[in-house]
Amino acid sequence: MSTPSISETYYLLADGMSDVVGRVTAAEWDAPSPCEGWTARDVLAHLIDTQREFLGRHGVDLPAAGDLSDPAAAWSSHVAAVRAALADPTVVAQQFETPFGAMTVGDALLQFYGFDLVAHRWDIAAVTDTPHRFSDTDLDSLEAAIAGWGDTLYSEGVCARGPEAPADADRQTRVLAALGRVG
Repeated sequence: MSTPSISETYYLLADGMSDVVGRVTAAEWDAPSPCEGWTARDVLAHLIDTQREFLGRHGVDLPAAGDLSDPAAAWSSHVAAVRAALADPTVVAQQFETPFGAMTVGDALLQFYGFDLVAHRWDIAAVTDTPHRFSDTDLDSLEAAIAGWGDTLYSEGVCARGPEAPADADRQTRVLAALGRVG
């Protein structure tokens, strides 16, 4: 079995978020999320805005963002625009310097913005009656990011330190606690 390409991996992550976005009702979009001071709509805006800003800094000209008065439509148009951009192999392969060393746009998109796509699924689903369960692959990815980022994870604007999970907690609860969330 071959390893999925960066574009294919982004699509899978975005599709996972699309599944969660599709379950949120109109009234739930303005409910408080687990991200302090943010509604579910704010979390989705964060995902769209940060990906757009990142890609824009690297020369990717995306069409205008969708109107968040219809969050599902805004998300769908955003994902379509990013998919179109990632179809250009020169976008994915473009190299630049990061605090973690040289990376490609594709690798950075997955490492940082892919992390957001996984973690924020839980945040958006938390406003609904359907709790989100991470897959083992999602948990592997989140655990690797938590370990790899170390204290940088708890920098201003990233994740807050939360209470430690009980010793007998399941894997998802331990990951959520490390992300400053209560599962």
